[in-house]
Amino acid sequence: MKKNQTIPITTLFLCVIFFLSGIPALLYQIVWQRSLFAIYGVNMESVTVVVTAFMLGLGLGSLFGGWVSKHSRVALLGVYAVAELAIALFGFFSLRLFDWVGSYTLSASVLETGFLTFALVLLPTMMMGATLPLLVTYLVRRSPNVGRSTGILYFFNTLGSAVACLVLALYLMKTFGKAGSLTLAATLNLLVGLGALALYLNDKKLRSSLAIPVRRTIEAVTTTAISFPVALAIGFASGFIALSYEILWIRVYQMSLTGLARAFPLVLSAYLAGLALGAIAVYRFCPDEYDTTAPVPVRAFAVFLFFANMLGFLLIPAAARLFQHGHDIFPFILMIPSAGCLGATLPLLSHMAVSPDDKAGYGLSWLYFLNILGAALGSYLTGFLLLDHLPLARIALALAILGFSMTTILLLLAREGRGFVVASVMLMAFLGLVFARSSDALYDRVYERIVLKSGLEDGTQFAHVVENRHGVVNVTHSGTVYGDGLYDGEFNTDLVNDVNLVVRAYALNAFHPSPKKVLVIGLSSGSWVQVLAHNPEVEKLTVVEINPAYLQIIPKYKIVKTLLSNLKIEIVIDDGRRWLFRNSERRFDAVIMNTTWHYKAFATNLLSVEFLNLVRSHLNPGGILFYNTTFSNEADRTGATVFPYAYKFINFMLVSDSPIIVNTERLTRTLKDYTLDGKPVLKLSKPEDRDKLEEILGVFASVDQDRPWMLEMESRDHILARTAGLGIITDDNMLSEWRGKD
Repeated sequence: MKKNQTIPITTLFLCVIFFLSGIPALLYQIVWQRSLFAIYGVNMESVTVVVTAFMLGLGLGSLFGGWVSKHSRVALLGVYAVAELAIALFGFFSLRLFDWVGSYTLSASVLETGFLTFALVLLPTMMMGATLPLLVTYLVRRSPNVGRSTGILYFFNTLGSAVACLVLALYLMKTFGKAGSLTLAATLNLLVGLGALALYLNDKKLRSSLAIPVRRTIEAVTTTAISFPVALAIGFASGFIALSYEILWIRVYQMSLTGLARAFPLVLSAYLAGLALGAIAVYRFCPDEYDTTAPVPVRAFAVFLFFANMLGFLLIPAAARLFQHGHDIFPFILMIPSAGCLGATLPLLSHMAVSPDDKAGYGLSWLYFLNILGAALGSYLTGFLLLDHLPLARIALALAILGFSMTTILLLLAREGRGFVVASVMLMAFLGLVFARSSDALYDRVYERIVLKSGLEDGTQFAHVVENRHGVVNVTHSGTVYGDGLYDGEFNTDLVNDVNLVVRAYALNAFHPSPKKVLVIGLSSGSWVQVLAHNPEVEKLTVVEINPAYLQIIPKYKIVKTLLSNLKIEIVIDDGRRWLFRNSERRFDAVIMNTTWHYKAFATNLLSVEFLNLVRSHLNPGGILFYNTTFSNEADRTGATVFPYAYKFINFMLVSDSPIIVNTERLTRTLKDYTLDGKPVLKLSKPEDRDKLEEILGVFASVDQDRPWMLEMESRDHILARTAGLGIITDDNMLSEWRGKD
């Protein structure tokens, strides 16, 4: 390999263009996914089909780009420019297209949703996937080194995507929203397309290459370091491992960051930065002189794969311990070397298995396609199936053992001596055994460290941990519930010793004279549902919950377990917004949502103007919506703006299209007669119970007066005056999510 090499100015300009191209690609992916989730829901089925559709589009696009690139007379930069301009055109109109198609496909099944999503994103994702094979062929025709060409292009494009994630998380979404971010992305694609077109028109070497295909001295190369079928299998498996690790890492990091909307792009930014650095790090392992017998690239690939799996397995327990001790930055830094080793896969594979001739892009396209196909399978198998049946530690161990097995196979292909091969196999087997024996100790109390952090005491363990594809539910021995790392309520129905403000559920009859049909979005501990189901006025209670894990925990607690056999109650496992879309004929006297924190990812789907209008269409005349804004001023203002009648009760907004008559006499009668499983809620012979009733009634007698936050009642006019100057939450701006905890 020659030293002190410089990158030609044309290549450098192309790399800059490809860097800029990576920025809108990631913006599109995140924004389009958000838009589709708002239509089809954020349950795991929808998430999986949307992500898989994106990946399949990229994979098919890679094959298309490879097919185009093998035709020697095709103007590669011209085709690339057209692809970028086509993406820009689609980007400008994509949100309106998604909304239009989504409104006509709300009742689609999971399979139909997958096909529809795939059809929606097929054109732009194919154009994105086609770009790498096109540009690799372009560079190989000028510098016959597939590994370096792939590595440098992959580095700049992936680095652009990493920058996009970081900028989006910290600035773009909260400033421009979805529509503004897409406009920026489409504008960048337009500039990239015009830049590529200008480079094509001024590249004399390209024009000459159209007449005489570049084969140079490498035309005679007929063998490669490893066979192409083996390379395809390795590319597929490495894609599966990479995406599977990413899913596990995202779960852990999002839980530690308490589900913040910016958590996902921050994790993705660190992951992509690692991939980019890994792609450029292999540059030195791809010498200019193409030597088909050199074992160095094969050994290098094996080493990178070995460290990727070792670091990937150790990353989760290491990050958990760092998060526990208040280190929020170091866990992200730890992700970079592991992801970097994974990022070395594609460049090294292409160098080992693809001949550096004018059809290099075609060979690369198949490697890229199989790598993406493996990633898609990783998304489905790990995210959809394995997480439903195996704990986090077992999945991580299985991935590590799979990676060690692949490392062993690669070392067997490195054409080394028998002693080296035997030693390598024994080392991989030994490490697999060590990891298997130590996994329980390494992953001990991972969730306790992530959720409780510095509050974790020696020996403290959760009473219950339920992991599935929808998330993780943890319960402490005191009955505190955490859903995906966030406080999610308490197992408590006691109105007198009210540790979870369950008074809000008991207060329903103060706001509605006869709430016979009630919809509850969000089950959690079941405490609220138990209270509402025993309301003497309620005849039918429909509960929509996205995570079935709560149904496994509720039977363990006496105060709520009877709700599962209560004939009044209908429990549906679904995304709340999607269920409302798909059940447009259902009407309710009251819709109640004691749902997630306003700053959590996808909280917009339950707080926006669009969602409130959706709920409005499901209310009977005089019906009310009673929902938790978790002290978000923007959420308060949004509810008071959308509905003409509103109150705030503690941290709940109470809104309606009809005048809300607060009737404390009716509430008093109800509370006196209220029983739970045959036991009275209040025993007015006890002084503390009488004091509690007076305390509750006192809240309604002091509207708009300064009182302790947990005993607050506020009118609509007061809410609008207090929040003057603030924005309202829409599906587009997602105000409460991207501005964090206000």
